[in-house]
Amino acid sequence: MQYDLPDLAAMDALGRAIAGKLRACDVVALEGGLGAGKTTLARAIIAALGYDGEVPSPTFTIIETYDAPPLSLPIVHADFYRLKHPQEIEELGLDDYREGSALIAEWPDHAGGFAHEAGCLSILLETSGQGRIAIARGGADWLGRMP
Repeated sequence: MQYDLPDLAAMDALGRAIAGKLRACDVVALEGGLGAGKTTLARAIIAALGYDGEVPSPTFTIIETYDAPPLSLPIVHADFYRLKHPQEIEELGLDDYREGSALIAEWPDHAGGFAHEAGCLSILLETSGQGRIAIARGGADWLGRMP
């Protein structure tokens, strides 16, 4: 599916739509170049789940967690940009963080990717003029619930 995102309001609307369909153990894999809007979309999803605080980019911490409550679903927000090898996610203990949570993964290819998981919603963000285009592909678990 393709979504036109001409402004922040459209990005927020997509974030709300994804949040409304998100389940524990799902992955939202955000792909795209620097400045494509990955963190902006992650923030929109987290806000739509009930978080009203600041959502920092996890570029340096790599992993940020958000609990339920206040969120309706616990979230792990990860930015794998700084990983040099996919094996590093084992050292981070990502599987422990993911238990019972949904994962929002920026730069998923740096962690070996998640597209093989049935609960993975891959979203490629590309710039288009002043806005963005989002191209979404859902794994088997997303059939019938694509935003």
